[in-house]
Amino acid sequence: MARFVYRMQNILELKEKLEEQEKNNFAMRQRQLNEEQEILDKLLEHLNALEEEGKALRLSVIDVLKIKENERSVEYAEEEVKKQRIKVRVAEKNLEAARTRMQEAIQERKIHEKMREKAFERFIAEMNAAEVKEIDELTSYVYGTRTPEDS
Repeated sequence: MARFVYRMQNILELKEKLEEQEKNNFAMRQRQLNEEQEILDKLLEHLNALEEEGKALRLSVIDVLKIKENERSVEYAEEEVKKQRIKVRVAEKNLEAARTRMQEAIQERKIHEKMREKAFERFIAEMNAAEVKEIDELTSYVYGTRTPEDS
């Protein structure tokens, strides 16, 4: 029996490798986004703590130096939060780009798998047709070589 050989198997394997790379890239971008989000959450917690400290300083005995120092700390923390929000947005955009590339890689692999399946179906149909032809030839030969005495 003939063996099925898909002539674009190397392309299919390449598409599978590319898909795997894109999946890994997507996972890495997801981890980066999670890390940036965690940093943002910690910065927001720190900012809230500084604001609470500032409120407490204003309600207790007024110490202008501590209040000014707290205000500077709050301003710095707000700037850090702004910077971190930008990093989070960048990470989200990177994640979305990675998701798009991954989806395209999956789609390309599926297209090549469908092409392979159709090529295999054609191969099976050709093998069946060849088998039918061979059986017909054999049958014709057997009946064609019979002499009237054999009947």
